[in-house]
Amino acid sequence: MRAAVCYEFGKPLVIEDVRLDPPQTGEVRVRIAAIGICHSDIHLIRGEWGGDVPVIAGHEASGIVDEVGPGVTLVKPGDRVVVTLLRSCGRCRHCLTGSPYACPTRFPIDDASRFHTLDGQPIKHGLDTAAFAEYTVVDQSQLAVIPKFVPLDLASLLACGVITGAGAVLNTANVKFGESVVVIGAGGVGLNAIQGAQIAGADPIIAIDVLDSKLGTARDFGATHGLNPHSSDVTESVRSLTGGGADHVVVTVGAISAVEMALPLPRIEGNLVLVGMPPADASARFSPFDTVSSGQRILGSIMGSTRLSIDIPRMAKLYRQKRLHLEELVTRRYPFDEINAAIDSSEQGEAVRNLVVFDI
Repeated sequence: MRAAVCYEFGKPLVIEDVRLDPPQTGEVRVRIAAIGICHSDIHLIRGEWGGDVPVIAGHEASGIVDEVGPGVTLVKPGDRVVVTLLRSCGRCRHCLTGSPYACPTRFPIDDASRFHTLDGQPIKHGLDTAAFAEYTVVDQSQLAVIPKFVPLDLASLLACGVITGAGAVLNTANVKFGESVVVIGAGGVGLNAIQGAQIAGADPIIAIDVLDSKLGTARDFGATHGLNPHSSDVTESVRSLTGGGADHVVVTVGAISAVEMALPLPRIEGNLVLVGMPPADASARFSPFDTVSSGQRILGSIMGSTRLSIDIPRMAKLYRQKRLHLEELVTRRYPFDEINAAIDSSEQGEAVRNLVVFDI
């Protein structure tokens, strides 16, 4: 038996004992060390994305490989790993052309959960990861081995917030030295997009948020300017600071108002990169005429277009060089039995990233 947090939409969150089956072919059991509280988990457990219940959420995690199933070649017991929701088969068109993050393959675990209640009811692997638990089972492609100089708790941040934000800038937008970047939303993903822009050598780097306190934090992570739409004409200010419009505008919050605010901000032939995930039934209005006549591009960024075998080692190296901030992203650490408090704090906007940590 293993402890996990099981959710029924609209019901209290409960830590309970569950049954975890052994890993099957290509699968790995991981003992969880730390979990970051991401807003995607909050959307999931609030029922905003639908899906089956009961479900175990949690997808931004790190841990130690505990057991491997038949055919596993990428990791071995004892390896320190980042646990992500990114899965790839290695054989489809996306995988073979360098976009494993877009792999559409279904895996056996989708149809036969490794988690069950003690009376035998299957429990859904939320976001393909189910990391709000002492142990989880995932496909080996979801793991990236991390070097010992990255602390296990901080390594969990690399599983989603860091690669999603920084990857949107470095991979999806492919920002070049000296290009201008606007980042809308200075939360966890937004701060990492700002870090990515600074790593790329962007200038200026303009943060936009409705909270002045977050704009102050954004400057600590590399923003050169901060704009609050409640007190600034964002469109006019961005055009003034960038000489007519930004090369890249990155929307890191899942709010339709943020998307619509972003539409007039890119320059001619500029990029609008959408990162934040709004509710599934939400839609935004835009002018196809303006998009076509300006040659602008609207890009969706799937988990920062991350290739785990390339980008996780890259992020680890940047951390070692003190060019990537990880500890500074952490607001507070919670024990597993206080996970509800960590979630509530995150939902109320009090945290950049709360971590739930295990003593392992």
